[in-house]
Amino acid sequence: MLTHIAIRDFAIIDSLELDLARGMSVLTGETGAGKSILVDALGMILGDRADAEVIRHGAERSEITAEFDLQDLQPAKAWLAQQELASGGECILRRIIGRDGRSRGQVNGRSVPLQMLKELGEQLVDIHGQHEHQSLLRPAAQMSLLDGYANHGALLSRTAKFYADWKTAHERLTALRTAATDRDARMEFLRHQISELEALALQPDEITQLDEEHRRLAHGSKLLAGTQAALDGLYENEEACAYQILHQALDTLGALSELDPRLKEVRDALAGADAQLADASELLRHYVNHADMDPQRLEWVETRLGGIHDLARKHHAEPGALPELLDKLRTELHAVETAEVTLQELEQELLRLRESYSSAAAQLSRQRTRVAVELGSKVSEVMHELGMPGGHFAIYMNSDPQRFTARGTDEVEFQVSASKGLPLKPLAKVASGGELSRIALAIQVIAAQASAIPSLIFDEVDAGIGGGVAEIVGRRLRALGEERQVLCVTHLPQVASQAHHHFRVVKETRASVTLTHIETLDRGTRIEELARMLGGVEITETTRKHAREMITHAGQ
Repeated sequence: MLTHIAIRDFAIIDSLELDLARGMSVLTGETGAGKSILVDALGMILGDRADAEVIRHGAERSEITAEFDLQDLQPAKAWLAQQELASGGECILRRIIGRDGRSRGQVNGRSVPLQMLKELGEQLVDIHGQHEHQSLLRPAAQMSLLDGYANHGALLSRTAKFYADWKTAHERLTALRTAATDRDARMEFLRHQISELEALALQPDEITQLDEEHRRLAHGSKLLAGTQAALDGLYENEEACAYQILHQALDTLGALSELDPRLKEVRDALAGADAQLADASELLRHYVNHADMDPQRLEWVETRLGGIHDLARKHHAEPGALPELLDKLRTELHAVETAEVTLQELEQELLRLRESYSSAAAQLSRQRTRVAVELGSKVSEVMHELGMPGGHFAIYMNSDPQRFTARGTDEVEFQVSASKGLPLKPLAKVASGGELSRIALAIQVIAAQASAIPSLIFDEVDAGIGGGVAEIVGRRLRALGEERQVLCVTHLPQVASQAHHHFRVVKETRASVTLTHIETLDRGTRIEELARMLGGVEITETTRKHAREMITHAGQ
């Protein structure tokens, strides 16, 4: 459940911290005080989209932090463990929204994308808004509500997977059938391209070797002249070469070392150079005697390189990628040649997937039909409590095997009869604004009872009702609070009096700046708040007495 929320610089809140407990908590306050701002802030922390407009005027960013106790919420703990975000039995969500419109989300101190906040938030808090009845007029929302109440997510996922697999196979089959119309021409074209590449027979690293050989052959004269000159200078020039100069130095140092032994070390070092000079000269001599000056070989290398580059340009590929291209073309040719076999296999696979989908969709339809009757009956009962004694709610199901969607083959339509004896008609056509609000509240109460989510938030869902009906709404919400955490934003004293915990939202102006804060009420201040809600501007002892009676009655 939600245990703590901290808000900084959000809307007209500069700084706010609130501890929450189990049971039913209510938020009340004057109209325009900002009662729904707390709900909006929770929406941000749970993944709603936001922009810089939510930042308090004069601030650079908004920060919202929410702490949750997960001791009794195994699905959320498992999700956190799977995402490597677990931190014991607690969970801390944080959302930072900058003046530049960018926002960051964190789970247990680690940054996460907005979608992950949303996935986790859907397991922690269920928010029912005051305008939610408007979405109930849309068929997609009606289907989602029924499926949520039925809690058959695994069956929905299996149906959606069969549909996705069927769709992929169907698209592939369509592509193969289209390709089959020009199959012969494509095979002839592929065989021609393959024969060209096979005739080229490009070997691994051949281009590198050819480039090296081409440089050597193209500069043969320069290489031969240079190496011969080096050989002459080192060894073969009879008049003066390094070899002769070195031996003269060795003879001189040999004689001089007899006079000064220190020169022997110098002579020994030069003796080693003598051996290296002889080896280098022999290598140069071998290079000169075997230099490749074949112009025909140079012409062949140039022709070979030209053919490789021409074919590479033809295929819009790098020369070194031609062997890989050959393998790819061979694979495509094989696929085209065996397309008839693949088509038959794919047609069988498509039939199998269609049967699997139809079986899952039929099971989903049966389950929806059963749950629709149950949900219709329970919503009708709550409608009677909420001032519509003759009202009747039902869910019309229409299943068509030819309707092929990821959510099955069903269409759902919420129907209602507002008074006894009137026929059922679509919700959008028969309910007035007040009736629609009460019907929506009845649906939300029943749906919330079936939900496994531990924290439920109702944002002025009691708008448009009053009197005894409002008291019944309060009792319903208090009953929910006995089992789970309920936070309700309300303007009705009949609802507020039923709460286990009461908070008042206060808006005040300080130094020409309007700010909102929240006060935790004890019994005395709670009586005053209920009296204000009952009596308006002037609070009398009579209204205080009435408020005390409402609180006492709710406790009983």
